Amino acid sequence: MNAGERVTVEERFIRTVALVTKPIAGAGTAVPEARHVALTVIALGVAVALLYFGRALFITVLVAVTIAFILEPFVELLMRVRLPRSLASFVVCSVALLFLYVIGMGAYSQLAAVYADLPRYGQRIGDIVDGVSQRIQEAENRTLQMVAPARVREEEQAKLKAQQEAAKSRRTARNAPPVIQPAPGAIPEVRIHTEPASIGDFITARLASVYEILLMVSFVPFLVYFMLSWRDHINRSFLQLFHGEDRLVAARSLQGIADMVRAFVVGNSFLGLLLAIVSSIMFWLMGLPLAPLVGPLSGFLSLVPYIGLPLAILPPLFAALPGNSVSTYVLVVVSVSLLHLLALNLLYPKVVGSRVHLNPLVVTFSLMLWGFLWDAPGLLLAIPLTAGLKAVCDNVKELRPVGKFLGD
Repeated sequence: MNAGERVTVEERFIRTVALVTKPIAGAGTAVPEARHVALTVIALGVAVALLYFGRALFITVLVAVTIAFILEPFVELLMRVRLPRSLASFVVCSVALLFLYVIGMGAYSQLAAVYADLPRYGQRIGDIVDGVSQRIQEAENRTLQMVAPARVREEEQAKLKAQQEAAKSRRTARNAPPVIQPAPGAIPEVRIHTEPASIGDFITARLASVYEILLMVSFVPFLVYFMLSWRDHINRSFLQLFHGEDRLVAARSLQGIADMVRAFVVGNSFLGLLLAIVSSIMFWLMGLPLAPLVGPLSGFLSLVPYIGLPLAILPPLFAALPGNSVSTYVLVVVSVSLLHLLALNLLYPKVVGSRVHLNPLVVTFSLMLWGFLWDAPGLLLAIPLTAGLKAVCDNVKELRPVGKFLGD
């Protein structure tokens, strides 16, 4: 073997070793990457499980934090007149509780009137349900008459007549139940009377969940007070967890979350109050009963994301039941729809949307996620939670691409 052939053999050997060792090196780097992905998935699963099973605790804390962010400017205003923070926090919390008490008493008086007229509303709902069922049955029989033989038509006509007579007897029985004597040789109809479930039975069946909700709600005033009175200490202790430039980033992130939550809640409260006033005046002009109760309900329900319009229509439609006028129903639906579209398309982007900056896809996904985890409270807290996450991402250099993805 000459020198040229020896060099060629050595080159082939080196290339073979390189080809054999290259996948081994790649496998060595793939194992840590796979382990990192697996740990990330496990951590996300654990976080979702904690959020789901501990939702009562997390919802209570988030509600308290949100209220504390809203009341903080009033505490600072009282501190400017030389009041200590603890006393200013106590005064602000007491005034807020008094305000909620006044609103609750007003709502209670209106609900008492609704409870007094509940039999009339129930009778009207029953008449509407019977009428709709009768129309549906008539439509089915007309369709059957077009395709069924004559014998089947006669049977369906007899059945329809019997159903019409039964519906008529039910409507008559609501006012004065007649005593019907059975025909000779006929088997008398046996009716089983069942008492409707009372509110007490409903609460008893769900006593554990009701107790949990009441227990968590009772902690909210105390949490808000301590968050306001110990705000400076909490901020200093929180920032001590970071060092150097990270402390500045944490301070900016915390301030961004506070500004965002305050702007979101204040903007929604302003829009809800405006819609409540306009809706109450509009329903009063229509002659609807319980306008002071129905107007605020319709106004604030209109702000619920995606399902706000049907929720806002339900209270005035319920109030219009005693009149049972088709023109009133149409007027309610049209007026509430126009007010909802006007507020959500013109006022909402200027008052709230300019502070949140979330794209519609992220908003929809966040509503799905938090609604699945926390039900109705998740729908209400989804947007501020996602906007708070965006505020953190915007201030952390490594997470700014995520913030841009969440933004509009």
